[in-house]
Amino acid sequence: MKRLVLAAFAAGIATTWSAAGTAQTAPTPDQIVAGLKQNLAESQKKLRTYEWTETTAISLKGEEKTRKQQRVLYGADGKPIKTPIGAAPAPKPEPSGGRGGRVKGRIVENKKDEIQDYMEKAVALIHKYVPPTSALIQKAKDAGNLTVKPPQDGKVRAEFKDFVQKADLMGIDVDAKALQLLGLNVATYLEKAEDAVTLDVRYATLPDGTSYVAKTTFDAKAKNITVTVENAGHKPIGR
Repeated sequence: MKRLVLAAFAAGIATTWSAAGTAQTAPTPDQIVAGLKQNLAESQKKLRTYEWTETTAISLKGEEKTRKQQRVLYGADGKPIKTPIGAAPAPKPEPSGGRGGRVKGRIVENKKDEIQDYMEKAVALIHKYVPPTSALIQKAKDAGNLTVKPPQDGKVRAEFKDFVQKADLMGIDVDAKALQLLGLNVATYLEKAEDAVTLDVRYATLPDGTSYVAKTTFDAKAKNITVTVENAGHKPIGR
């Protein structure tokens, strides 16, 4: 009986040590930050040798309103160059029917201008988060705004609060072993906190290991606007 008790006690200690060892294998905040910064820098450098097709679709109240495709590659200055693919859609004819038709036409044009202005602000906001910059990642970590969740299903979730602006929250899913960025989502806002918007970004990997943004979904529920941007067809420049 005494031997059984001792064996059970020893097994308990072994289990505790094993659990502690497993916990120690989880990446630390410093390791996550270093891994993210390295992965982002290497991928951005490799992406400069590729060209691809970007497809942007804008939907209002669930109905797709516009869709466009652009060829994307990086210029010598390190900034993306986007060239439209295909002909632009033909403009719709002016509404007829006298004064009533003209008034309706002006209302439609004003609405278009309002949406266009909103989308320009939305795109500018997206670019502040995607891809996340090394400088902002380090700044958030140094400010104590980084929280690392326990590993689950081979992934670690890192959450950054006040990442770009006060009261926003960006969550990044990282491969627990390779420390490679798998995806991110953001809860933020445009000019006012009540104008809440969300971002969901999915990453994919090219055969040479280059990580890239495969799909970005921007959702502005208050405006009933959804924007999706997909990147595909990557190939080395000149091929």
